[in-house]
Amino acid sequence: MTVVIHHNPDCGTSRNVLAIIEASGETPVVISYLDTGWTRPQLLALFAAADLTPRTGLRTTKSPAKEMGLLDPSVDDDALLAAMLEHPVLVNRPIVCSPKGTRLCRPSEAVLDLLDHLPPGPMTKEDGTPLIDAEGNRVG
Repeated sequence: MTVVIHHNPDCGTSRNVLAIIEASGETPVVISYLDTGWTRPQLLALFAAADLTPRTGLRTTKSPAKEMGLLDPSVDDDALLAAMLEHPVLVNRPIVCSPKGTRLCRPSEAVLDLLDHLPPGPMTKEDGTPLIDAEGNRVG
């Protein structure tokens, strides 16, 4: 199984998701999208596969979205996409693709549905929140 993560190493949720994928035994393809940027077809395909729109895929916190006026409901999808292409940080993360689907993995435990095997437990997020118990079962 090939797993791809569109990753921002400065994001705690993205780091948690990457750690979960690796703990499950997968060696993911890691795309540092802040470095590589996006293409319009790539972003449209990811959003379609993850059942997102440019509006729902927009990172609204800890991003320049508010300062850029992108939170105004009158801003259309084309304007949002153009801003995301120019400023990759505007795309919410992490987006994970696997043979089981494509998803914006917020919260980080959403990635568990995309994996063939759960990581062995116990496992917690960076902040100490339990994810997998000692018996290998999902928590929560």
